[in-house]
Amino acid sequence: MILGHIGARKGSKGVPGKNFKDLCGKPMIDWSLDQLLEHPQVEAVVVSTDDEAIYEHAIAKGALQIGLRPAELATDAAPKWGVWQHAMAAAEAAAGRAATAFLDLDCTSPLRHSSDISGAIDLFLKEAPDMVMSVCEARKNPYFNLVEPDETGALQVSKPLPGGVWARQAAPTVYEHAASTYVVAPEYLRRAKTIYEGRVIPFEMPPERCIDVDSPFDFKLVEMLLREELGQDG
Repeated sequence: MILGHIGARKGSKGVPGKNFKDLCGKPMIDWSLDQLLEHPQVEAVVVSTDDEAIYEHAIAKGALQIGLRPAELATDAAPKWGVWQHAMAAAEAAAGRAATAFLDLDCTSPLRHSSDISGAIDLFLKEAPDMVMSVCEARKNPYFNLVEPDETGALQVSKPLPGGVWARQAAPTVYEHAASTYVVAPEYLRRAKTIYEGRVIPFEMPPERCIDVDSPFDFKLVEMLLREELGQDG
C-alpha cells in the first residue's frame, strides 16, 4: 500500500489560514489532496491536521479517518518527522494493512505536477533508498557565490576550495531542499529519529514547481503562476 499523506496544521503566522485559503477556485490543500486521491499508484490517503474544518473536508473527499492530530504535534516546534510517524501508524490502523511506502506532499507547494509524484515513486521503487526527497538546483552556491563574515568581519566564500571556484558551472552541485514531495520507506520512518539518518536521495524538480507558500508574497507568486498554467485571466 502506497500511503499518501498531507500535513495541514491550523496555525500559520505568515499567511493566516493558508492551508485552507482559496487558491484559484479551491482550498490550497486540494491542489495536493486531489493529486493524491487521483494518482493511480496511491492506494490510501491520510490528512494529519488539528483543524476540524480541514479534517472533515478531507474525510468527505475520501481520506482515512484517524481523528485530529495530537496537541503536542500541532505546535510551531513540532517536527515533521514526528507528525509523519503518528500519521502513518494511525493510517495503517485505520486501513487495516501496512504501508509499503509513505508518500508526503506538502500542501504549501501546490505547483507540483502529477508527473513529479510518479517520478519520485518510480525512483524510490528503482533505487530502494530509505527516502526520496524533492530538491531543485540551488540559486546560490556556497562554493562560489555564498559568502559569510570571518572573525574580522571580512567576507569569505562559505565553502572555499583549493584554488578557488571562479565560474558557477565549475562549482560542485548543490541542491535546495524543496518542501514538496517525499517518499519514505515505512521501516525507516518507524526507526529513525530524523530525516538524514539513512540513505536519502534527491529527486530533482524544476525550481518553478517547488515554490513553498510561507509569506503573502509567496502566495501571490504561486497564484500568478497557477493562473498562468490554468490559462485564467489575472
